[in-house]
Amino acid sequence: MFKYIRLLSILLVLSIISILIYKYRRAIPSPQNIVETIIPIPTIIQENGLPDTHLIKSAFVPQAPEKKWSEPWQDSCEEAALLTVHYYYQNVTPNIDSMLLDFQKIFDFENKEAWSHDVNLTQMATISAKLWGYQTKIIENPTVADLKKYLSKNFPIIIPANGKTLFKENTHFKSGGPWYHNLVILGYNDVKNQFTVHDVGTQFGAYFKYSYTTLMESIHDFPSSLKKEDINSGIPRVLILLK
Repeated sequence: MFKYIRLLSILLVLSIISILIYKYRRAIPSPQNIVETIIPIPTIIQENGLPDTHLIKSAFVPQAPEKKWSEPWQDSCEEAALLTVHYYYQNVTPNIDSMLLDFQKIFDFENKEAWSHDVNLTQMATISAKLWGYQTKIIENPTVADLKKYLSKNFPIIIPANGKTLFKENTHFKSGGPWYHNLVILGYNDVKNQFTVHDVGTQFGAYFKYSYTTLMESIHDFPSSLKKEDINSGIPRVLILLK
């Protein structure tokens, strides 16, 4: 008898709970997908007509795709910079095999011309014109404003540089940085006073940031003495490939 009464009590309690759940079911909020959104910082158009920030997206081409640093890869930053811009205009993201084939085409051209491993901007302009048909523009003694004007129109910029100067902000270089180095500027940020680059000389070089001051100070074409150590005597120049 006692067990029967206890069973009835349990059934009664369960019935009451079921009635309450049914009665107040609408008050229980249904699960929701909560998406956290971050409002982007708006781009500001300045008095000079340029946005205060701009960035070009491009495939990253390391100068040593297989991480082998014997020649010719030790001195192939010029070729890597050219390929970075070429792939951007072709809108392709190459695999390592494709990169190696394109590097070799440039090496073959340079050997045919009897050039050394280190080529200057004029020679780089010739490579891009002969192999790919680009028109080119070399700007001497460029200013930050000059570079921003072309970047804002989606023209990547190749710069020859003193890697020892760049080492101030890029300690991924070995031995204090190379005397002669090339990289590609892809964007700028006036709020932070920084350029964004693909620094082809390190595996950490994709979208690397250099201050305006350091990057501008580093810009020097290969010196006429043909000695890397004389890099600071090289004329400040930059190269733009035009489609």
